[in-house]
Amino acid sequence: MNRKISLTGIKPTGIPHIGNYFGAIRPALELAKDYEVRYFIADYHAVNSIKDPVLLKEMVYEVAAAWLSAGLDPDKMLFYRQSDVPETFDLTTILMAFTPKGLMNRAHAYKAQVQENEEGGKDPDDGINMGLYTYPVLMAADILLFDTNVVPVGKDQKQHVEMTADIAQSLNHVYGKELLVVPQPIIGESTQTVTGLDGRKMSKSYNNTISMFLPRKQLRKTIMKIVTNSQGVDEPKDPDTCNIFSLYKLFAAPEQQQALAERYRAGGMGWGDAKQELFEVMDNYLSPMREKYFEIIANKPGIDKILKEGSEKARVIAGRTVARVRKAIGVNTFYV
Repeated sequence: MNRKISLTGIKPTGIPHIGNYFGAIRPALELAKDYEVRYFIADYHAVNSIKDPVLLKEMVYEVAAAWLSAGLDPDKMLFYRQSDVPETFDLTTILMAFTPKGLMNRAHAYKAQVQENEEGGKDPDDGINMGLYTYPVLMAADILLFDTNVVPVGKDQKQHVEMTADIAQSLNHVYGKELLVVPQPIIGESTQTVTGLDGRKMSKSYNNTISMFLPRKQLRKTIMKIVTNSQGVDEPKDPDTCNIFSLYKLFAAPEQQQALAERYRAGGMGWGDAKQELFEVMDNYLSPMREKYFEIIANKPGIDKILKEGSEKARVIAGRTVARVRKAIGVNTFYV
């Protein structure tokens, strides 16, 4: 029985934090239960903002090692690097001819940059490169190359998948056949916001994150920085409004959660004790992934080998898609 195909793009932005893990990595990997899953590192997308070649290459290794340590099995799941699949750029060029400029004008990232420029008294297009402007078309090619049925995204990325569907439908309509599979977004309704050290959503922009692979001592030191109120040791505390407890629930078993909640409400427990409880369950949960991460990142030729093998498999699929489209539009087909 053929399963529907899910595709996840992974932008290299450094070592993930636990908000990334629970909000994106774990949900994306769990899709393997119901879908044929494919994952790729979107290094060309990253060039829009990262111009340091050494940094970009290192970030690719970091994000690859992170996903591999979190459970991505390259023997069972397709895993490749975007830049290793040149068919992506062949299809991107074709899709440009079916993409209205007005559609690109409505892209959230582009509109936000224009608004920021105008509010700052700058030219509307100041600092905007064509990579940012045409980002949705490259993303469409990423998706459409692999006959993708569903794309797991956050609400901020839903528009890009909808744009991809529009572009695919336009091309299909012109040639009167389903040359490209029209994808749909999957937005995890149950995905909860992971609280950062200061109580706000965990985000690198807020500098309130907890990295997935902090060494044990550094992890404990970071957890001890979590902001709390001024309640004394003897005072009962409300677990439902506590930053520490909201993180604890991500890592602890239900019976552990219940036991700690009772200690909160009974009084007699200080914030230092609560943070220590959080550290113990978090370290227990993360330590196997941490050990695996440092083992993988120390063997970069091994990462290159995994990505190379993945790209070879990906190119077979991508080549079929491009050949199909090139034949339909009347362009010489040299893909097999």
